[in-house]
Amino acid sequence: MKNSSLLIVAMALLFVWQMNKPARTDGATSHDVPTADEKTVGTQAIMDQWAARLAMPGKAHYDKACATCHEGQLAKAPHREMLYLQTPEAIFSSVSEGIMMTQAASLSDQERREVAEFLGGQPMGTSTLTKIPKCDQAVKFALDDVPIQNNWGANSNQRSWSAWQSGVAEDAVERLQPLWAVEMPGANRLRSQPMFAAGLLYVGGHGGGVHALDQLTGCEAWHFQTVGEVRTGISIDPWDSDDSKAEPRIYFGDTIGNVYAVDAKSGQLIWRDRADGHPNATITGAPTLHGEVLYVPVSSLEVQLAVDPTYECCTGRGSVVAYDVVSGQRLWKTYTIPDAPIVQSVNAAGTDMYGPSGSTVWNSPTIDAARNQLYVGTGENMSSPADHTSDAIFAIDLSSGKVNWIYQALAGDAWNTACDTRTPQSCPEEDGPDFDFGAGTLLTTTDSGRELVVGGQKSGDVHALDPETGELVWTTRVGRGGIQGGVHFGMAANNGKIFVPISDGPDGREYSMPARPGLHALDAATGEILWYSPAPNVCNGRNFCDPGIGQAISVISGKIFAGGMDGVLRVHDENSGEVLYQIDTTESFVSVSGQVTRGGSFGGGSGVTAKNGLVVVSSGYGLYNHMPGNLLLMMSVQ
Repeated sequence: MKNSSLLIVAMALLFVWQMNKPARTDGATSHDVPTADEKTVGTQAIMDQWAARLAMPGKAHYDKACATCHEGQLAKAPHREMLYLQTPEAIFSSVSEGIMMTQAASLSDQERREVAEFLGGQPMGTSTLTKIPKCDQAVKFALDDVPIQNNWGANSNQRSWSAWQSGVAEDAVERLQPLWAVEMPGANRLRSQPMFAAGLLYVGGHGGGVHALDQLTGCEAWHFQTVGEVRTGISIDPWDSDDSKAEPRIYFGDTIGNVYAVDAKSGQLIWRDRADGHPNATITGAPTLHGEVLYVPVSSLEVQLAVDPTYECCTGRGSVVAYDVVSGQRLWKTYTIPDAPIVQSVNAAGTDMYGPSGSTVWNSPTIDAARNQLYVGTGENMSSPADHTSDAIFAIDLSSGKVNWIYQALAGDAWNTACDTRTPQSCPEEDGPDFDFGAGTLLTTTDSGRELVVGGQKSGDVHALDPETGELVWTTRVGRGGIQGGVHFGMAANNGKIFVPISDGPDGREYSMPARPGLHALDAATGEILWYSPAPNVCNGRNFCDPGIGQAISVISGKIFAGGMDGVLRVHDENSGEVLYQIDTTESFVSVSGQVTRGGSFGGGSGVTAKNGLVVVSSGYGLYNHMPGNLLLMMSVQ
């Protein structure tokens, strides 16, 4: 989700070593940049980039026009650290013609450009190498192309598409070939899972917004711009193929915490709401649509701010918000921690520490219609005291938001990024280990017909629960675990089996057991490991390349599609784990704009999806010490 050894360094560089902060108690000033021999190993390149950012002329303009609100004085204004998540182009759009236009009115066009470059950390145009070509003529909105699976996790987050649903014959998977490639604008990572419907492919972007692309050619029908990056998957209204009056909407969230409903045909905004008033609230898991209600998970990036000893950590907490999809009205909101955090202690720097906090929801809710409840997994507590809601799976009533039960997989896990830096004053006394549930839970059925709620944890453990009571049925240690997993973004299930991707990449920690990166199959009834397909090490010394699987996996036409952190997509047999087909996405592809582009590590929730005989792949994960890329690749059976 959000943590790695590089993340700790990068956030320390980007978030704490800021201008105009009080002196620290260790004798160093807040103008200092961490040295390369710290506990969290940095690189000279990262430090050089940070020094260059502080020297940009936009810093002065930001201080003049923006800092008053974004340095903590205005509670609802996202902190500067949140703005760093956006590209210069997205920021410039916001201050020139978007929601920040009035606040930036005192700045000239050049000054607004320089502010965007300062916050984005690079010159305008650096990240946007090209634009997706517009379609030559209006793309037909094909109402007969109805969405078969209209949420991120398909059926109850099992992430399984049958041959009928995908349109790809089971014996044809090995003949897949590239159809077209898109170089996603302003991107070094692809984290939004695309959605097929109405002849279009809907996908969110690192550069902000959602693109509607023609399924067969990759040209752009329309683009809807958002405030922040759209890393969530896209959900869409279902409709009947003979309904000529259908007006479906798509739903998604952005990294600033906004949730959107947009007209699927035109790209026009229908409604928008900020799901939580906390300045560091974010939406990372895809909203889940069920009937006329949209269920939105809320997380927080506040965990990263604790590296500053003067920051009052932490006041954010996870939640799920239910919306009426027609009006955008909130129906209920359930916090994972019922009471607002209060002051618990004072750290060594004299700063008030709040708690309990955290228990954020990084994953997409799982719907259990028969029991009228949903399931979500939570993160660690961000500050002491650790409580009973962290590293847990919740069952929440769909109608009222009432919590039906909580299963806590690991007690006592309170952690924030201060714990692994030279400014540990705000590290909780529990000091981790940060083994939350990042991957979406799933509801699956055993061969005997028993239903189970199954969650995969960053510890490498998989837990199966009784959906009625939340009682543990079995648990299996599959991977070594770690800050980046363990189980990271998404498992899959099919035919009485649970397929578990394990990353187990290096994270600077020492463990008692060896890493087990690769793909594992478990018997859903017992948790027994049926087979293990180890991740091969084909990195050959490439920077930011590791074996293992971090991205959410998918079962398509009875085969398991698993994108590796080495940039290779591998397709496995579900009965043996044998690799049947693979494609290296780090090689060069000619995009629809005529430019050469390539992918990188597979990461995040943007797993492979398929429909109409087409398979779409999202490759590139340029953060947390992984290989960047901006390749959206459509494949078909030639």
